[in-house]
Amino acid sequence: MEKERRLLNNKVELRSNDDSSGRKIIGYGLRFGVWSQDLGGFIERIEPGALDQADMSDVRCLIDHESSKVLGRNTSGTLKLSVDDFGLRYETDPPDTTYANDLIVVMERGDVNQSSFAFQVDYDNDGDNWDYDHNLGMYKRTITKIKRIYDVSVVTYAAYVQAESLVSNRSFENYKNELRRKQELDKLLIEIDLLGIA
Repeated sequence: MEKERRLLNNKVELRSNDDSSGRKIIGYGLRFGVWSQDLGGFIERIEPGALDQADMSDVRCLIDHESSKVLGRNTSGTLKLSVDDFGLRYETDPPDTTYANDLIVVMERGDVNQSSFAFQVDYDNDGDNWDYDHNLGMYKRTITKIKRIYDVSVVTYAAYVQAESLVSNRSFENYKNELRRKQELDKLLIEIDLLGIA
């Protein structure tokens, strides 16, 4: 299982309900068609339709991807997920816990306002493709199929983005190794053809 995490600069909002039943945290876990920052030699984007077959049957809303800081879960009805033209929108009813109340305080101050998501690419169905952009001087990864969404998270900052993209860096290295093997095989086939060996 290759779980990847990505941080987005999309604002997460804290809203109070008009009926005084509490507050809601609303944001986008992922956005379609937006190029990421440099993830260690490549950038990536998620295509619309990438979530069409994704398993979102048990998704949690967390703080900084920490499993001990659950804000909501779709199986319990405290997290609502919807896919629209922009991406994966989430809305959660945070619990009355110390960590959730602390988060609300720092969100109200504007100290925390970003989202992230944890996911798995559907490699069984060619869920991503790589191209080299000569103008940018780096690879571009397009994710076309996501197998599973694990969580959406309200996050503090992106200090660990490079560390969290280790899985995608492994995927990037696998792609480059596959490309090298293909080039070596093509070279070998040309040599065999030149020698007249069939």
